[in-house]
Amino acid sequence: MTQTATNRSRRQRSSTDIPYHVAHPSFEEFGAEEEYGLGGASREDFASTHMPDDVTRDLAKRMHYAAWRAAQSEGGERTHWLEVYLRFRDWIVLGNRKLIYRAVRRWMPPSAYADDMIGDCQIVLIQAVAAFNPWLGIRFSTYAFTCLMRALSRLSQRQAADRLARSLPLESLPDGEPRDLDSEEAPGPRLARIDEFLREGHQLLSFREKRVLVRRFSLDNQARAGTLEQVGKELGLSKERVRQVQASALGKLRKALLEGAQTS
Repeated sequence: MTQTATNRSRRQRSSTDIPYHVAHPSFEEFGAEEEYGLGGASREDFASTHMPDDVTRDLAKRMHYAAWRAAQSEGGERTHWLEVYLRFRDWIVLGNRKLIYRAVRRWMPPSAYADDMIGDCQIVLIQAVAAFNPWLGIRFSTYAFTCLMRALSRLSQRQAADRLARSLPLESLPDGEPRDLDSEEAPGPRLARIDEFLREGHQLLSFREKRVLVRRFSLDNQARAGTLEQVGKELGLSKERVRQVQASALGKLRKALLEGAQTS
């Protein structure tokens, strides 16, 4: 694909019912419908096996062509090409669904959360198929797997924040030590914002501080909270350094929550 073609290749939405697509220059060439039409693999070809990258790439080109044709059409013809687009998209999702299970196994979530992660990853895979540009020379399996792992990271962060909000009243930690995980004490009213501070990309806490809190307060679904020594070994820190990082993180959280309470 030439630089000129790359510049011309763009995602666009010509109507509210037209999916995002890449308008490739070859779509306007003679014989494009024969090249990108309804041929290619079928759903049954990959109902039980993984779809090779070259087949995925071919179907993705046809999918983008169908969306492009829908953008150029109206009425019944537009409906026809939208149906073709969805057919190709669904074939690609079906043929690459094993990427979801591979990503979840790689992440190794607790069994209680595996089904939720698989469900969320189904949506991520559909989005990855719709956004994939088959003319850039990138393997779809690599692109989609990266999207899935990033989504799992975000989902795990949210789950950790939810767990913290349920089980970690900061008021019960005057010395910065984890409370009894079996306690049924209700969380304080200021915990609603804690998940905000633990999200990926939030600047209040460093990655190390977030990780220390997650391990020290059993937010990674370990049977028990990690001791200072255990967490130190995992992060390559001394026990005293872990204690300092933990105290710093809790101090920042308390200050942020108090400031939020005063302004609300």
